[in-house]
Amino acid sequence: MNSTAKTAFQTNNAPQPAGPYSQGIAANGFFYTAGFGPQDPATGAVPTSVAEQTRQVLRNVQMILKERGLTMDDCVKTTVHLADLADFAEFNEAYKEFFSEPYPVRTTVGSQLADILVEIDVVAALPEGK
Repeated sequence: MNSTAKTAFQTNNAPQPAGPYSQGIAANGFFYTAGFGPQDPATGAVPTSVAEQTRQVLRNVQMILKERGLTMDDCVKTTVHLADLADFAEFNEAYKEFFSEPYPVRTTVGSQLADILVEIDVVAALPEGK
């Protein structure tokens, strides 16, 4: 049985894992992130609106991508969990501030979340030679 070469990445500039998982893993030409919530890594504060929570989540994602030398432009897939799908329009307006065309593919689902409104994880392609 072959084992996959994988490398974990961590940053103090994003919320720390609340369990036995990595913030980010590079493997087989891709970089996978954990699902990030809207906690400010320095203060632990959580914004109240869906738009502000989305922006903080994506700033957290940016920090773990940066640890691997990547940007949001390297993202090819996002998975979004919303506590209430009725918040989709407000979420989508904030989300599009962080991405440019061609946009990553995206799955957005309604989920039961623990005292937050938004959680997002991404998959980024590792550029050749990076």
